[in-house]
Amino acid sequence: MFSITFPDGAKREFEVPVSGLDLVNGISKSLGKKTVAMVVDGALSDLADELSSDAAVKFVSREDPEALELIRHDCAHVMAEAVQELFPGTQVTIGPVIENGFYYDFARDEPFTPEDLPKIENRMRQIIKRNNPFTKEIWGRDEAKKHFATQGENYKIELIDAIPGDEDLKIYRQGDWLDLCRGPHMTSTTKIGSAFKLMSVAGAYWRGDSNNAMLSRIYATAWASDDDLKAYLHRLEEAERRDHRRLGREMDLFHFQEEGPGTVFWHPKGWNLFQSMISYMRRRQDAAGYVEVNTPQLLDRSLWEASGHWEKYHENMFITQTEDDRIFALKPMNCPGHVQIYKDGLKSYRDLPMKISEFGIVHRYEPSGALHGLMRVRAFTQDDAHIFCTEDQLTKEAVTVNDLILSIYKDFGFEDVVIRFSDRPEKRVGSDEVWDKAEAALRSAGEAAGVEFEYNPGDGAFYGPKLDYSLRDAIGREWQCGTLQADFILPERLDAFYIAPDGEKYRPVMLHRAMFGSLERFFGILTEHHAGHFPMWLAPLQIVVATITSDADDYAVQVRDACRAAGLRVEIDVRNEKINYKVREHSVAKVPAIMVTGKREMEEGTVNIRRLGSRDQVTLGIDEAIKMLVEEAIAPDKR
Repeated sequence: MFSITFPDGAKREFEVPVSGLDLVNGISKSLGKKTVAMVVDGALSDLADELSSDAAVKFVSREDPEALELIRHDCAHVMAEAVQELFPGTQVTIGPVIENGFYYDFARDEPFTPEDLPKIENRMRQIIKRNNPFTKEIWGRDEAKKHFATQGENYKIELIDAIPGDEDLKIYRQGDWLDLCRGPHMTSTTKIGSAFKLMSVAGAYWRGDSNNAMLSRIYATAWASDDDLKAYLHRLEEAERRDHRRLGREMDLFHFQEEGPGTVFWHPKGWNLFQSMISYMRRRQDAAGYVEVNTPQLLDRSLWEASGHWEKYHENMFITQTEDDRIFALKPMNCPGHVQIYKDGLKSYRDLPMKISEFGIVHRYEPSGALHGLMRVRAFTQDDAHIFCTEDQLTKEAVTVNDLILSIYKDFGFEDVVIRFSDRPEKRVGSDEVWDKAEAALRSAGEAAGVEFEYNPGDGAFYGPKLDYSLRDAIGREWQCGTLQADFILPERLDAFYIAPDGEKYRPVMLHRAMFGSLERFFGILTEHHAGHFPMWLAPLQIVVATITSDADDYAVQVRDACRAAGLRVEIDVRNEKINYKVREHSVAKVPAIMVTGKREMEEGTVNIRRLGSRDQVTLGIDEAIKMLVEEAIAPDKR
């Protein structure tokens, strides 16, 4: 006798094994028609699986969140079947579910092209309409290898050899087509629905190894409803419109080139905005009691070995050796340098907390294929800070950092923030006892700050647990930016201490803290969030004074000079072009305000102000217009 427990607490008892399908149909035929899978003791399972012992069971309909991964998984199988029907001789390899969809890698003599995708998509819709059930079979290894060898599926044979001997070899069928797969799947192909689209083709090495054969990969997206698909495609269009790389060119902010892969060439306007970010953060940190420092770019290998970075991180470090055989590394982070500043001179408990900040340029090796504009670079600036404090001070300092981070994000237009708590990773330094203490301290600090955080197991830094702050932008994407990490280990490894009231030496706790994180990356996120339409206080160019006729050129110079004297960032446009052309051009460059001056404005001592994104115009006297714009240009922390 065994019992099945349902989410509402109800139970049913059975004497013989029962499949999920029989179980749900025994409850309700209509429920059985809606159910596509089940969750057994927290694990997603095929509805046809048998239950033979006590278990908690939840039935999954196609509309449930758990079904989305199954929709994409099933769609990948259908795509593979469609490809082999249309292109005989193509080998299928692997087709995992990824964020927002799935991909499948195929081995064929000629790679797929974008022109192949509509044909494959059309065949997929035909296969889905066949309504073939997904059925699972357990095969012997020799039987499976013989079958795939007959089909010329050499990659499948390699995959079979990689499956541990104590695991079942599962084969899933949909009609006459079958594939090696761990599962689970929904009940039939028709459950996939119509909300999918093949997106692109790419090359990919087998198992991600450049020494292996190049395969042809097809990326696709799939959703539970047509409305969800439309919304996703709209987000992609919006993301393309907001792409910081395109806006960077249009607004003349920065560029990249091959001679400096993963490093930014800042143009005057972009550098102006970048410095505005630093100035803002410097003011906020000064007010919060931080002292700013600067540490060397190159440090000897011995320091990185002592800190633990050499062992855990050296494959991501840029390393050089001098003629005297000393090995140096460009710093990938500022932490060890800040400990050296802390250690220079005896510290007392009266000196704590000591808050050290730095806008430090760091270098980390990223593979060429991973580089992505400002979002993934090899050289970037961190708004890095470290708080050296006693254990008793940890909670208060963590709460203060949390409040500071959230208020800063709000000033930049981000109010939807997700906070995650990450505990010890598999690769780490320090004893379990130290980790227990650090995790408990940071968790209680987060609770004291009143924040709700999600758990992200195993994703802590190698030296301590952390709270990560992820921003949701204007189109719903998440970007992890800020972090707060509790570190009991690095002060010990680098022999940092303070003298307590009893005259004894004690280790300080080291709170690692970043708010923007990478300033370059935050710049990119900010650009896309605002679609280049920065608020007045941040805009690299706040005003353009544009003339209608050359008669007003001298007057435009006076207006420009008056704006500059008031502290506004302004340029003049006296080209021999029509005013509509000028306005359109500066609108593309996302200039927030255009002051139009002509003969009448010159005679009246006024300007005609046109706002970015609005057809409305207002005519004001020069002094009144400048006063209004100066007030708009005040940074949030100065208001």
